[in-house]
Amino acid sequence: MTEKKLADRVALVLGAGSVGDGWGNGKAAAVSYAREGATVIAVDLNLAAAQETRDIILSEGGRCDAFTADVTQSGQMRDLVARVAAEHGRIDILHNNVGMAKMGSVTELSEADWDLAMAVNLKSAFLACKHVLPLMLAQKRGAIVNISSLAAIRYTGYPYPVYYASKGGLNQLTVGLALEYAATGIRVNAIMPGYIDTPLIYKDISGQYASKEAMVAERNARCPMGHMGTAWDIARAAVFLASDDAAYITGVCLPVDGGVHMTSS
Repeated sequence: MTEKKLADRVALVLGAGSVGDGWGNGKAAAVSYAREGATVIAVDLNLAAAQETRDIILSEGGRCDAFTADVTQSGQMRDLVARVAAEHGRIDILHNNVGMAKMGSVTELSEADWDLAMAVNLKSAFLACKHVLPLMLAQKRGAIVNISSLAAIRYTGYPYPVYYASKGGLNQLTVGLALEYAATGIRVNAIMPGYIDTPLIYKDISGQYASKEAMVAERNARCPMGHMGTAWDIARAAVFLASDDAAYITGVCLPVDGGVHMTSS
């Protein structure tokens, strides 16, 4: 029997629930980590969503706990990490999946909405790393996977400058941490999803189109492969980056986009 890639590891997945029916990136990543042998700590602002992910993992014979936390609050992150460390003794994988696509040009967006999106998309990763890195340093190993976006490096056609700015910041946070901790056994990488068909787009993006059907058709047409990706495409990349298969990879911001990053529009 082939040994599972993440056997005996503990994966803390932030944003492990889905905002609607179906498979979001965090939910698919959590289940994929568990399928590869990891004990998963599924965390979401919506406890019911985290519990749904946990129940799927448990139904497949995996190991998972579910918790709620506001990952933009340092005290809640500190307490969460301390609890995981007390119960499991370690955190081998930190998966930062929390994010939001707040629409509005700079002339329309309120300061409050700018601050909220920056907190959710960027500060959350800062706080998670702040509280998890000391544990990883003591272990002398760890893998951090940040879920960024193709919007970090190019215009994607949507009026969400705070999303561009926050995801660009997440990329540079990834690179900076990767180099700072490269000699310690800790690897830090990011995934940049392109046009992915997840419940989030129906919640945050469909309002930019005449209908949901029009959104799906246009997003499919933007992809060189002719169709959007799925949450499982992101999850498979996450498992790779978190595993020893990527032992010599750090500081990478990996497009998972069907080739969109190579196109001119």
